[in-house]
Amino acid sequence: MRTLKSLWVPLVALLAMLGSGAWLVAQDDDSRRGYGPWGGTGMPMMGGAAESRWLSGDRDPVDDLAEARDRAEDFAETLGPGLRVGEVMRFANNYYAELEESDGAKATEVLVDPSTGAVQLEFGPAMMWNTRYGMMARPGASARLSAEQARATAQAWAEDHDGLTVAEAEAFPGYYTLHTLEGDRIEGMLSVNATTGAVWYHSWHGEFREMSEGA
Repeated sequence: MRTLKSLWVPLVALLAMLGSGAWLVAQDDDSRRGYGPWGGTGMPMMGGAAESRWLSGDRDPVDDLAEARDRAEDFAETLGPGLRVGEVMRFANNYYAELEESDGAKATEVLVDPSTGAVQLEFGPAMMWNTRYGMMARPGASARLSAEQARATAQAWAEDHDGLTVAEAEAFPGYYTLHTLEGDRIEGMLSVNATTGAVWYHSWHGEFREMSEGA
């Protein structure tokens, strides 16, 4: 049994997520690999706060990375002009995709429901910490932590969680996201708040399967 993956979440973030209908649960390692973020309906667990933050599916299953990329591209068009899809990953519970600005800068992270094709902003940091596309956007906010400092913070957290290591820190508006590694294999991912240094493990994905770096 791995150690408990309990993470501190600011009270305001918790209240906002509960208000939006998103699920936030304390999880151990067994539930980390089994938690399905889409609930039992296959629909995004969000309210009507911002229609551009989710794209309903047609209940046509998403069978591979290419189809997940297509769905993420459709979502990107609704979220903002010039956005495109970068890295796409397949996990046991969902597909994950990074959205990028036209200049290649990271914009935000999204989830694609493999059962229905529904797409939404990813739970956690993309919703709560992203200062441009999140629920509490603060355009123009500057990062206090560098990528190197964020990686050091993430590595210290990982070492306390069964000896995981971390890859390079990728900068999003207001936070950094890093792959967590078991040896040279991707285990999952976590994010570091660029202002506070808080760590948020992405506990909703399940086991990593495969990835595509770009279109």
